[in-house]
Formats: sequence, C-alpha cells, structure tokens
Amino acid sequence: MNQIIRNAMLSNQIATVIISIALMLFLGFAATRVTKRLRLPNVTAYIITGILMGPYFADLIPEPVISNMGFLSDIALAFIAFSTGEFFRLPVLRRNGMKVVVLTIAEAVMASVAVFITTYCILGVDLAFSIVLAALASATAPASTMMTIRQTGARGDFVDTLLQVVALDDAVGLVEYSIAISLAVALGTGMAVDAGSIVLPIVVNCGVFLLGSAFGVLLRLFLGRKHSDDNRLIITVSLIFAFCGVCSVLDVSPLLGCMAMGTIYINLTDDSKLFMQLGYFTPPILQLFFIRSGLAFRLDMLTGQASALGSVPLAAIGVLYFLSRIIGKYAGSFAGAAATGRSKEIRNYLGLALIPQAGVAIGLAALGARTLGGEAGAALETVILASSVLYELLGPGCAKLSLYLSHSYPTKLEEIVPDEAIEEEAEDAVEILIQRIQAIQKDLAAQSIPAEEEAFQEAAEAQLAAVISMKGRRN
Repeated sequence: MNQIIRNAMLSNQIATVIISIALMLFLGFAATRVTKRLRLPNVTAYIITGILMGPYFADLIPEPVISNMGFLSDIALAFIAFSTGEFFRLPVLRRNGMKVVVLTIAEAVMASVAVFITTYCILGVDLAFSIVLAALASATAPASTMMTIRQTGARGDFVDTLLQVVALDDAVGLVEYSIAISLAVALGTGMAVDAGSIVLPIVVNCGVFLLGSAFGVLLRLFLGRKHSDDNRLIITVSLIFAFCGVCSVLDVSPLLGCMAMGTIYINLTDDSKLFMQLGYFTPPILQLFFIRSGLAFRLDMLTGQASALGSVPLAAIGVLYFLSRIIGKYAGSFAGAAATGRSKEIRNYLGLALIPQAGVAIGLAALGARTLGGEAGAALETVILASSVLYELLGPGCAKLSLYLSHSYPTKLEEIVPDEAIEEEAEDAVEILIQRIQAIQKDLAAQSIPAEEEAFQEAAEAQLAAVISMKGRRN
C-alpha cells in the first residue's frame, strides 16, 4: 500500500503535495485520539506522527516535499509571536509591577546559563552551537500548563503568577534567541566577538521591534473601520505575512516584530476577539508545522554523533540538555521568587510548572537549523525535538503536581462548592450532595465551549446573517 501511494504521488507533483498535506492532517488528527486517552498534549501526537511518517519508519512523504515546507516554521512562529503580544497589556504590567518581570528573567536566564555551562564548559561542544542551544532553553510551552489549569480548575495567586511568567517567558526566549543566533553567525564566519558584535544584534532587534510596532498601528487603522469578521481575519493574516516578507528581505528575524505588532494592537484597541478568532484559525497550520518538524527528525544523528560538535554523542547532549534545563528553570524560579518576596508556594513549586517545552522552542530550532546549516543545524533541531517529546510527556504531570502542592485547586466537594452556595432549606446530607453536584455540572457546562471556538462561531453566524439579509433585500 505504501508503494502504491508513493508511485501515485511521484507521478504528479501537484498530487504529491496535496496528498502529502492530506496525510499529514489526517494522521495527525488520528494520533490525537490516542494521546487524548493518555491525557497528553496534541503537540506530542503531531511530533510522533511526523517521526513515524518520516524516512526512518513508514517513509510516506517524499523528501522534496519535506525540504520545501521549511516556510511553515516562519508562518507558525509569526502567529505564535503575534498571539504572545496579547499578554502585554499596559494596565496589567503596571499592576504587577516589576516583580513578575524579574522572576521571569531570572528563571529564563538561569536555564540558559545551566545549559551553556553543561554543553560548552563540561562537554566541550562547539561554542556557536552551545550559545544557540542555551538560548532555546529559556522558552516554555504554555499549552501544556494552561491545559492542566483548565482541567483542574485551579485559581489563585500561584496560578496568576504562573500564567504571567509563561506569557513573558516566550518573549525573553525570543530576545535571547535573536541575540544568540547573531553571535553564532558571527562566530561561524570567523568574525571576532567584541562589544560591537553584541550590541549590533540588540540594535537590529530594536529596529525590528519598532517596525513591528508601526505595523501594529497600521493594523489598528485598517481594522478601525467597520469590517465583517472574515475580512478582519484576512487583513490581519495579510499584514502578518507582509511583515514576515519584509523581514525576510532584510534577512532579520520577524519574531520580536510580530510580538510588538500584537502588543501595540491590543493596547490600542483592547480587542481580544481578534486574537481568539486567530487562535481558532491557526491549528491546521501549527499541526502541519509540528508534523513537518517530526518528518525532519534525524534519528541516525541522535544515535550517532556530529563531527561538527566534537566527539560527544548527540544522545548524551540531548539527555544533559533535558536535565540541566530542568535544574536551571527550578533554580531560577526559586531565586527570582525569593528576590521579589513572593510566597512560599510560588518559590518552592513554580519551577515544576515551567518544565514543558514545545512550540516556540521547536520553531526557533527550525529557524536556527536553517541559519547554522550543515550538521550543527540538523543536530540543533534533533536535540530540541527529542527533548520536547520528553518534556511534553513529563510536563503536564509536573504542572499538576505544582498546582496540587501549592493548593491552587480544590480536591474536596466542600472546597469546590462551599457551604455558602448551598440553599438554606437543604438540610439533608443527600440534598446537599445533589446541590453540590448540580453546581459543578453547571460550571462545567459554562466552560464547555472554548473562547476561541465561541468567537469563531460568532463570526460564522454573523456572516450567515449577512447572506440571509442580502437575499431578503433582493427578494
């Protein structure tokens, strides 16, 4: 069957691309049916699906298709970075002060330092590779953490701090990566690393940030007029693509600019609905991106070693990266919480919830692999992909443990529905139990439809109403 499919695909280039995309989407969806039963995030299913479809197992997707889908990493990261900007509302940042910022920088930088010391100082790995890998260690996957929070119904100061740190974490990771990849390129070309080579990437990224801010203002102007919801989505996607195109022409990373674009727009308009619609629009794109990352996974390199990195086996680098990042995240969050005077729960357990790593790190690794090229680039993407699968397997459990130890979610009916919510005439224990169960069911029903899906449905209904109204006027 596999050979029949491949022969049919290779006979026609257009059919090859279309069938490849169809297989990636359908098999990725099928894999989520399994991971859902195991209570694992969809990202894990997508990466494993890509690996199984790749050249080392089923070999379903031809190599030209895999190599020519590299643009997916740019598009996926652009949407992720734009969505991250929603969390940088000025009123929230003012209210939280600098404590969350200091805490986030501490845990992100400490993770990078721990990985750099392990790879460069202990293992003696190539300097450029160590710098980029250390920068990627700072990123955290918010999806696993947020999924666990929704499942447990956790709330309180610990949860609020965790969400703010996770949101800021990717921003710190984007800044670290932008500087690190510039230094790595300078080292790769034989340029001397001095103050200028460090300051220049910062200046370039400041320029990209300002350009992204200008695009954010432009988005506000375009959406300031009354448009249908589908046209708002079209305008937003086109501007994000245009910004990525401009950055590609200038040969700079668009990540900070896309984040600035989202930040400026949310602060000028307070329009969360656009981000919800965009979040419901992007899953197929992100799914293709993660599966394509799995397709590009180099199993032969993981079990061997890259001559460009020295004599250390790549599997050893991956294992030590996995462990040193966890140590750095925990130590950094502990030190940051202690320095800012946060509660004992935040100081002791926040680091456990910051273990997951997937989307942003995988996307940055794909960009870094393309920039570094050769064995070093392939090794970078292989290490991040392999460790991300482990992080996504371990992360949700650690996040739930941190929420439990910090007493962020109730474990008893009396805590979920307190006595104050029970009607006074209910004196019998059975009646009280029934009322508590009914209150829980009502709360679950209210949360059954995600905000993104609700916003997307609202847009579809508005479009349908407009079509019906137009037909009525014609009649």
